[in-house]
Amino acid sequence: MTHQRILYIGGTGTISAASVRRSVALGHDVTVLNRGSGRRPLPEGVHELTADVHDARAVSAAIGSREFDVVAQFLAFTPEHVRADLERFEGRCGQYVFISSASAYQKPPQRLPITESTPLRNPFWQYSRDKIACEDVLVDAYRERGIPTTIVRPSHTYDERLIPTMGHWTDIARLRAGRPVIVHGDGTSLWTLTHSDDFAVAFTGLLGNPAAIGEAFTITGSHAPTWNQIYGWLADAAGVKAPDLVHVSSEAIAAFAPALGPTLLGDKAHSAVFDNAKVTALVPEFRTTITFDEGARRIVEYYDAHPAEQRVDADLDGAFDRMAAYARSAG
Repeated sequence: MTHQRILYIGGTGTISAASVRRSVALGHDVTVLNRGSGRRPLPEGVHELTADVHDARAVSAAIGSREFDVVAQFLAFTPEHVRADLERFEGRCGQYVFISSASAYQKPPQRLPITESTPLRNPFWQYSRDKIACEDVLVDAYRERGIPTTIVRPSHTYDERLIPTMGHWTDIARLRAGRPVIVHGDGTSLWTLTHSDDFAVAFTGLLGNPAAIGEAFTITGSHAPTWNQIYGWLADAAGVKAPDLVHVSSEAIAAFAPALGPTLLGDKAHSAVFDNAKVTALVPEFRTTITFDEGARRIVEYYDAHPAEQRVDADLDGAFDRMAAYARSAG
């Protein structure tokens, strides 16, 4: 593999940190640009640039005259963010890689598995619509000006610090206390979970790859358990043998806790199974190696070793109690 100069905008989030680690392990020259909050530690040898990534003047000052083979953008969420990048990096990088989202795919999907040709349309979630608008800017830039762009669409990617359920640590605390834990729908829809270490294999395989230019790729892996299985594995990892799982419709959950509505109705309420053949054709070593039974064990081990991070959301905790009472009175 050719030695590459890679700029990660972000670099300490769930998926970007894993990708940085793999890029370093592959021997690339890695620079990270972020605010310096250090959500996850960086490997030795990474060059660090500090700026608010949405402050154009600060970013330009931090980057100076540097040029890169690859710019990997993990922190662009609106078309304005992308346009600023294109203005800044056009002619100064060999590939601009934008992290979109698999939630941009049609919701609800008309057919499974979801592929790169599945329409992009999500009327439920503004986050997803903004990502689609970002993609539109990049497609135009490639088509009209030949800017070397690549779009990547991850789905639900996690590591030991990101608990992929609605309540995060609140759910584990409720499990261990023997209290009801809310599961949306009937818990039987299929949901693809991807460990960040697996994602990083596919992602880094696209960097500097000429066949990835002008293309979009789903990166999710093949592991699609039911939500009942996901909560069951978390309960098992937490040492809970008979979890009290209470099923509540996504619409009712959204009524009790409006902040949860867009991510449920615009994503998690629907089965999500993906075809990764396109990315696997370019990165044949990519596959699912960490399934969530193992992922759940890693999560619980991490939080048990870091009690300061075991934060219960009091508002959500109360909302879950009201949901459970509602479900049981209705049932």
